[in-house]
Amino acid sequence: MATPDQNNVPIIDFILNLFAQRGAREYMGETVTMSQHMEQSAACAVADDAPNSLVVAALLHDIGHFIGEHPIEALENGIDNNHEEAGAAYLAPFFPASVTEPIRLHVAAKRYLCATDAGYLGQLSDASINSLNVQGGPMSPAEIETFEANPFHKDAVQLRLYDDDGKVAGLEIKPVTEYRSRLESLLSG
Repeated sequence: MATPDQNNVPIIDFILNLFAQRGAREYMGETVTMSQHMEQSAACAVADDAPNSLVVAALLHDIGHFIGEHPIEALENGIDNNHEEAGAAYLAPFFPASVTEPIRLHVAAKRYLCATDAGYLGQLSDASINSLNVQGGPMSPAEIETFEANPFHKDAVQLRLYDDDGKVAGLEIKPVTEYRSRLESLLSG
């Protein structure tokens, strides 16, 4: 697959191709595919009347599973694939921090919520609990303080909630192609 740097492939076309070529993959034992999960997360943000940057962050939050060094199966096998870092780093040259920082922090937000909201852990799917354990478990008090100091931590928490809600089998939602104008509106430079 050509990258945005090869053959002059624009980043939006590259993203849409990723969804088309890799999006049908299973999503860690969930009842939806990878693309359905990200599309549903974005639909949750749209329904919540979230800012465009948070809608796009929700749409792209797991893109690191497609382009990261370790496949998604790494998480299922007890290896943290750092998909949040891979995705944010990959998108940073193209999108503003209002998109990439919530993506980078969405795993930390799960750890944060597990540490600060007594009922949150009980709402997680089995796959999310498994990945939580691989990703470090609930945050320590020092980690909570560091997380809350980040100016994008509230957006990351909201993204995490959209992420949790984006796992509904059979839900009819807009496909990624319907988000082209939102993606284009946020392109940097």
